[in-house]
Amino acid sequence: MRSINDISGLIVDAAFRVHVAVGPGLFESVYEALMEHELKKLGLRVERQVMVPLEYEGLRFDEAFRADMIVDERIIVELKSVVEVHPIYKKQLLTYLKLTGLSLGLLINFGADRIKDGVFRVANQLKED
Repeated sequence: MRSINDISGLIVDAAFRVHVAVGPGLFESVYEALMEHELKKLGLRVERQVMVPLEYEGLRFDEAFRADMIVDERIIVELKSVVEVHPIYKKQLLTYLKLTGLSLGLLINFGADRIKDGVFRVANQLKED
């Protein structure tokens, strides 16, 4: 079984390959499809546009948020194609991690000139495995 850090490394490598191949400026949905293709080639399980419910004081909201991707049921991947990553995106990802109980998320901005400047790791009580 791959460690969570190994999986996150594979995700970042896939993002690099996609960014080099097609560059910045496309819709997020295009990057999402390309990432799914790359990750599945590596044998990773990928779910796209996963609806995540929220329960609050007895109320259930079936569509509290939609995760762009969940990889191997362990890592949330949020994709952006923007000029600048606003701090709220990282806060949202941390909230998503707390709501799902997952410990690691990657925010990947394909709008960056260099993909290494567009990858952000967000952890929620991450325990190395």
